[in-house]
Amino acid sequence: MEAIIPFLAGALVLSLFFIQGAFFTVKQQTAAIVERFGKFHSIRTPGLHLKIPLVDRIAGKVSMKIQQLDVNVETKTKDDVFVKMKVSVQFVILKQNIYESFYKLENPSDQITSYVFDTVRAEVPKLKLDDVFVRKDDIAIAIRRELEDAMNDYGYGIIKALVTDIDPNIAVKNAMNRINAAEREKIAAEYEGEAERIRIVAKAKAEAESKRLQGQGTADQRREIAKGLEDSVEVLNQVGINSQEASALIVITQHYDTLQSMGETNNSNLILLPNSPSQASDMLSQMVTSFAAANQLGEDMKAKVKEKPLKLKSE
Repeated sequence: MEAIIPFLAGALVLSLFFIQGAFFTVKQQTAAIVERFGKFHSIRTPGLHLKIPLVDRIAGKVSMKIQQLDVNVETKTKDDVFVKMKVSVQFVILKQNIYESFYKLENPSDQITSYVFDTVRAEVPKLKLDDVFVRKDDIAIAIRRELEDAMNDYGYGIIKALVTDIDPNIAVKNAMNRINAAEREKIAAEYEGEAERIRIVAKAKAEAESKRLQGQGTADQRREIAKGLEDSVEVLNQVGINSQEASALIVITQHYDTLQSMGETNNSNLILLPNSPSQASDMLSQMVTSFAAANQLGEDMKAKVKEKPLKLKSE
């Protein structure tokens, strides 16, 4: 009886070992590769599975999730500028090609990296630096196309290829920033010059309009003054005062009106010369004489113009 107990204990341990080795689970979005005596046997999907202990073994598990590989590439553009580019490749293992993805490639990341390097260094040297920024989507499409043609045979599907960063040399970036700043300053100067021109033109138009209105106002003022003087002379003529006396009276009246206006203004520095009322008649006589002399000069000039053609005709 005592000899049977160790046997039963060993059998129990062996049974537990076999049971533990016979059952296994596969997580969601994962596939397990089962080999029998070192040879591929089956692919197990998520769930609980049974295998023969010591006969079957799990060779490995592959993730069915979308994976991303970031590749940093340094290359030269057509205008001899070295740039560092970051390319992000999103890929997934195809369900129908799990066998190929597990057995055909030792290191798929290195394989994808090699194709990215080859494609980038073939496409970027065709473009100038500015075109690299503009056509980065075209570069990404070329990378994806190249990877799809190469990696589909190994069981990998390329979801997306993205050029996520383009980093030129620091000196080149500084030069580009200076060019951009200079261009913006040029545009700003052009706008400022145009604005200044508009202000000058508007100011000139306003001044011209102001002077026109001032001239019109002055002409209207003089017209009304002349009309007022004419009316005043007519009124004085009606009461028996002749034109010369009426003119003298008006001049004297304006003289006193001027003195009154000067007295009403505080801190006035204006000096009226001559200041005596007796000078008003002299001023009027001088004005009449000047007008008469100017009128006579005009008549003489008209007479000379009319006589000159007649002399030419008589000769």
